Amino acid sequence: MTGESNTRLSDLFGLAGWSKGELARLVNRQAAAMGHPQLATDTSRVRRWIDMGETPRDPVPKVLAALFTERLGRVVTIEDLGFGRHGRAGNRRDVRNSDNPDGLPWAPERTAAVLTEFTGMDLMLNRRGLVGAGAALAAGSALSSAMHDWLHSDPVLSADASRIDDPLHADPAGFDRYEAAPIGSQEIDALERSVEVFRAWDAARGGGLQRKAVVGQLNEVGGMLAYHHPVHLQRRLWGVAANLAVLAGWMSHDVGLEPTAQKYFVIAAHAAREGGDRPRAGEALSRAARQMVHLGKPDDALDLMKLAKSGSGDQMLPRTRAMLHTIEAWAQASLGRGQAMRRTLGEAEDLFVSDKGDVPPPSWMQMFDEADMHGMQALAYRTLAEHEPAAAAAAQRHAKEALDLRVNGRQRSKIFDYISMASALFIADDPEQADRYARLALVSMGETSSHRTWDRLRHMYRLTGQYADYPKIDDLRTEIQLVMPRKTNRSSEI
Repeated sequence: MTGESNTRLSDLFGLAGWSKGELARLVNRQAAAMGHPQLATDTSRVRRWIDMGETPRDPVPKVLAALFTERLGRVVTIEDLGFGRHGRAGNRRDVRNSDNPDGLPWAPERTAAVLTEFTGMDLMLNRRGLVGAGAALAAGSALSSAMHDWLHSDPVLSADASRIDDPLHADPAGFDRYEAAPIGSQEIDALERSVEVFRAWDAARGGGLQRKAVVGQLNEVGGMLAYHHPVHLQRRLWGVAANLAVLAGWMSHDVGLEPTAQKYFVIAAHAAREGGDRPRAGEALSRAARQMVHLGKPDDALDLMKLAKSGSGDQMLPRTRAMLHTIEAWAQASLGRGQAMRRTLGEAEDLFVSDKGDVPPPSWMQMFDEADMHGMQALAYRTLAEHEPAAAAAAQRHAKEALDLRVNGRQRSKIFDYISMASALFIADDPEQADRYARLALVSMGETSSHRTWDRLRHMYRLTGQYADYPKIDDLRTEIQLVMPRKTNRSSEI
């Protein structure tokens, strides 16, 4: 007990709208449903949690997280409630520090518990038809500060870490009573193949249709990680967890669940780091940076990119480094830093062509090919063209190259290329050609479940305003208005 109010719990309690007595009754009822009928909480105890900073014993934090998740319609974790987890914490900030609300980085033996708890809450939201949004994004500078030293230190497999509990099982309170059992290389082979299937589906159709399946698979892998396998299997299992967490994050971002997406990217970085794969950890953080640029927070993106690049170690392949450079360039373009953007893209091109392909890329890099390289360059130049209209010509050139190189199965990327081209053409005062590419995007968008494509189209729509007296563009604007989904979390520009 700290004697001070638990402000994080107090804020969530205020949002939930319960009385203290009502919350006490709900805790007892939920605990019984979760297999703890002996729990007896009363109003005075709830008051001590909120007003005096008392930390309840297990399983109450998990029970509270489940109650607040259901009530608020978004994932609420134990850390969100202002409670720390038991066990070895290492040299970390207080979890109630507003600069580091999740107590990052997590102790090694806690990553599987966090992973399983978070995915379980996410699945509960899916089952009940709730909307998993409403939390605040952590700033890029806060994440970078919290994770810098940890990411730069030597990774240690959790299989090799010291144990504070049973030598075979991690903390069972985090796993929904999952019965941990050993698995072999064939099961991991199948898990790795499933990641490829999910990844291909996401690229073709967007994140909405398969997100729950990916989260469910990740939840199962978290349970598997409760059993400590031989090092070579544990390493591969952490790799599967990292890949699934990145996919869960990317799919969540794709459908507008931004705080949920960010949490998955952080989970992915932890999983990759615990599996000894620092390049994968860096790439996971670069996804969070891309998310920040998309949301109009390029400064936060640059903070994250510094950590992603410096923390990835010296084993990162040139093509992977090229990809990270393109994300950094996009953030620079968003800030109107044309000279820095061009320099960064030049470095990206040099890195890309220097990769001779003699070392097979990891599975998570196989989606980044020459078409993606041009697509990201087109996006960067198109973004810069808002500040420097002359950059629109380079955006058109790269968008055309990307479209010429796109292969089947990458429908979402193709839509982005169409929108980049149309936007660049509007900026370059060529509404006739812009209309053509905008309509190609519009026709294709009904085939995906990606909200991000609509977000990009909204940005393009703004550029059509000065051509509203052109009959063809006026028709285009009307068509977009008729089919554009209504924004729920961020105000619409239409």
